[in-house]
Amino acid sequence: MSSAAEQEAREGAEFGDGRPRRAPAAPAGADARPGSAAPPAPAPAPAAVVWPGSPDPLGAHFKDGTDGTAVPGTNFALWAGGAEAVELCLFDDTPGGGETRHLLTELTHETWHGFVPGVLPGRRYGYRVHGRWDPWTGARWNPAKLLLDPYARAVDGDFTGPGATVAPLPAEVYGHVRDWPQQHVADTVRDERDSAPHVPKGVVVADDDDWADDRRPAMPWPDSVIYELHVRGFTMRHPGIPERLRGTYAGLAHPAAIDHLVRLGVTAVELLPVHQFAHEDHLLRRGLRNYWGYNSIGYFAPHAAYAASGTRGEQVGEFKRMVRALHAAGIEVILDVVYNHTAESGELGPMLSLRGIDNRRYYRLQADPRRYADYTGCGNTLHVVQPNVLRLITDSLRYWVTEMGVDGFRFDLAAALARSMHDVDMLSPFLAVIAQDPVLRRVKLIAEPWDVGSGGYQVGAFPPLWTEWNDRYRNAVRDFWRGALPDVRDLGYRLSGSSDLYAWGGRRPYASVNFVTAHDGFTLRDLVSYERKHNEANGEGNRDGTHDNRSWNCGVEGETGDARVLALRRRQLRNLLTTLLLSTGVPMLVAGDEMGRTQGGNNNAYCQDNETGWIDWSLLEDPGWRAQTELCSRLLALRRAHPVLRSRSFFSGRPRGADGLRDLAWFAADGTEMTEADWYAPAATLGMYLSGRDIPQRGRQGAPVTDDSFLAVLHAGPRPLRFTLPGPPWARSYELLVDTALEDQHSAPGLCREAGSRVPVRARSVLLWRVVQDVTDAEAGPPGPGPDSG
Repeated sequence: MSSAAEQEAREGAEFGDGRPRRAPAAPAGADARPGSAAPPAPAPAPAAVVWPGSPDPLGAHFKDGTDGTAVPGTNFALWAGGAEAVELCLFDDTPGGGETRHLLTELTHETWHGFVPGVLPGRRYGYRVHGRWDPWTGARWNPAKLLLDPYARAVDGDFTGPGATVAPLPAEVYGHVRDWPQQHVADTVRDERDSAPHVPKGVVVADDDDWADDRRPAMPWPDSVIYELHVRGFTMRHPGIPERLRGTYAGLAHPAAIDHLVRLGVTAVELLPVHQFAHEDHLLRRGLRNYWGYNSIGYFAPHAAYAASGTRGEQVGEFKRMVRALHAAGIEVILDVVYNHTAESGELGPMLSLRGIDNRRYYRLQADPRRYADYTGCGNTLHVVQPNVLRLITDSLRYWVTEMGVDGFRFDLAAALARSMHDVDMLSPFLAVIAQDPVLRRVKLIAEPWDVGSGGYQVGAFPPLWTEWNDRYRNAVRDFWRGALPDVRDLGYRLSGSSDLYAWGGRRPYASVNFVTAHDGFTLRDLVSYERKHNEANGEGNRDGTHDNRSWNCGVEGETGDARVLALRRRQLRNLLTTLLLSTGVPMLVAGDEMGRTQGGNNNAYCQDNETGWIDWSLLEDPGWRAQTELCSRLLALRRAHPVLRSRSFFSGRPRGADGLRDLAWFAADGTEMTEADWYAPAATLGMYLSGRDIPQRGRQGAPVTDDSFLAVLHAGPRPLRFTLPGPPWARSYELLVDTALEDQHSAPGLCREAGSRVPVRARSVLLWRVVQDVTDAEAGPPGPGPDSG
């Protein structure tokens, strides 16, 4: 292997077939061509200033001198298996951020390391890694590029030019000459310009928190209710949060934000990505930014832009205080994590971190090593089979649990992580390591069980310990309420825990995370207001985002003043929310759906860091949206109070006891149990009876658990009907708790009807009845109103 110095000496060298290796240097006195300027010489540093240090742990770790080092300083360790040399670059606070380079001479088990006395918390740093430039074999080392430490626990700055806010990525941050005239070989021409002025730096952070005063909620899965939110979007327009805290971790920790979560009744927030991420060049060129954050570049660092307190390590403490505040309110913190790809994109992407450390060992490459295997749709895929990559991911996960206090993770495109060499493998190294890890196997693990590669759709296939986003639940519920299901077979499975997908290997109903909406796609309000996506503001000609929305606009596309259409839309919203919160499994709500948040029909608002993506809290001033929020809160309280609505086991559907009651029974509109033929017949109405008399679970001390029984009647038809309430042994009478046809939900509870009564069900509505075994005629009250047109 030739040394980096020897390669530098061969300026203008070419491969035998004429392929350019690097941009030629400009003659003395000539104007520099792109990529021709040599990197600045490192500032001199005494060789003795770096002590040998330790190869473990990876990253930058401050020592206060009490552990035998005698003097305070920081240990630096970087895994760079194929590198020929590694320089540690320290930056001071002088104008321009003066750089001092230290050659790390210690190499242990492919880890370069050294201890630098006097380096204190708050100091900024990065690495320059030397090695071969040979893109045809996948080697892309370039010491002109300052690289972010993959283990950096705080990041200061952004990938922009000095003083820039929203501007294209500078050409200097690319390892190749981005604007090379022959674009088909541009990625093979090494750019020699220094990237340091244009990239963020890692920050040394002190370890000063033992979490002794924190109490994790430790909410059991069956009792969990997930609330997906964006730190910035949830807080930016909240009138109760001080303006200086809006859009930050401190804003989410504010009592005004937490009060809404507590009153609503959710048990966990699932935060859209908070790992340090970068903005894509194509967005910056359109004056946009990555809002969602699915473009990670720092797996240990909380995203600095969400910090109100500072970015020189202060963001770490602010994030921890947010977690503590949520825990104190009984709310768990789940992170949406993106370990499947990074912000470096494909071969034409920038060189920010991993690509310059060891491209061939961090990323999956194609048979042509110039190209990247892309199972994510984002240009690259992390090579999780490699031990160093697997260590990076698991070290990161453990750090967020043990040091940052989080309670679980939702894995974006988890199927990409479960691939062995090519195919998805449920015995893959990643899944095996998680299953045996004493820290990670005890936290909440949620898979987005698909990726964009061949064989990537894996709903129902992840092993025990894992729960999954169940998109088949989403599709079935959407289709039922828009009148697109041919029968109710699929709906029955989804309402009762999706046993067809998860009743294997000891998995439980809570393996299914039920959702109707998520961050990607329509909001709940837009789902009943638009049939077509309206993503023009994204600047991609409305080509981005899915066409498969399974939505119904109730007769008018978009916003309208038609009172009948608006009333129907609000009823449909109540139907969708009620269905979700009465279904067996773990419900997931999206922040703002409870109050009618809209994105104006944009179903891919990943770059809308503005009013489109932020929650409009003024919606709660509208009595209608406030009533919907109250209904959501009441349904969650009902779910919390009744174990039969959050079953820990799958229903058997078989008779229990002498009276022949089933734990789960299905009824047609005439009050008779569904037959095999009924399941295959066209239908828009379904009655679901949940028996609380003999729940197949026991309390903490082994006592049987009993509960009320409930009958839910779901009617998606366009015309009203009468539903016959099942008689003995199912019930003698029923008490109405919810009627989604009513704008004012306060008028629903308390109405009682005898078993056998033919009760009116308005068009497109849900009735929830509580079973009452004994009732007098007086309590039954007068006959209810007849059916109307809905």
